Amino acid sequence: MTRQTLIAGNWKMNGDSQFIGELMSDIKGRLDSDWQHQILVSVPSLYLTKVKELAADTNIAVGAQNLSQQSNGAFTGEISGSMLADVNCQYVLVGHSERRSLYGESSTIVAEKYQAALDNDVVPVLCIGETLEEREAGTTMTIVKGQLDAVIEKSGIESIAQGVIAYEPVWAIGTGKTATPEQAQEVHAEIRAHLAQFDVDVAEQTQILYGGSMNPTNAEQLLAQADIDGGLIGGASLKAEQFIAICKAAG
Repeated sequence: MTRQTLIAGNWKMNGDSQFIGELMSDIKGRLDSDWQHQILVSVPSLYLTKVKELAADTNIAVGAQNLSQQSNGAFTGEISGSMLADVNCQYVLVGHSERRSLYGESSTIVAEKYQAALDNDVVPVLCIGETLEEREAGTTMTIVKGQLDAVIEKSGIESIAQGVIAYEPVWAIGTGKTATPEQAQEVHAEIRAHLAQFDVDVAEQTQILYGGSMNPTNAEQLLAQADIDGGLIGGASLKAEQFIAICKAAG
């Protein structure tokens, strides 16, 4: 089957109202009216409503960068899946490497967040990937499969097709290092093969994005790989020219 390409921007903790207004205007101005692929911008939660309004006349989807695994209650500072749904948030990142490494989110917590998103009809983008030390130790697939299996054990293999997977080699994020297209494809193919051991149809349906410093220079080669279905873009998504160049590299 043919999987649709998804180019997802992760703005991280950047921007203010003026910057976001200018960025969205610039993105819309550069986007072809007959654009066929999917585009997502994952924005700071404070600006979800603003960006939804700015994207209203486009096919740009809007997502959050995190959610609580709790549904409601005394969890100061947290944002629930139902709150995201209430403001028509379409996607949410779960398990981003920064959440795992800086905030101690275990694969168990990530799996709970994945399910919380599904419970509220918000599409979870499950981020998985290995550190440089893990890659050098030859444990890339052990780590990646473990992160995937936590979600499969919690929510079932069918849930994977309801979300998106983003493979982000941690060693290639913001370091200037990038996996070669062949290295990235190898891991993507192994992820899909792992899913196929549970359910072949789910494996074929699931979008797997590459999230390791994709940029306008390497995007075309990466997106040409058989099992790379798009990109999760960090820094380049804050520059409309670069972000749209990556989108156009999808063909």
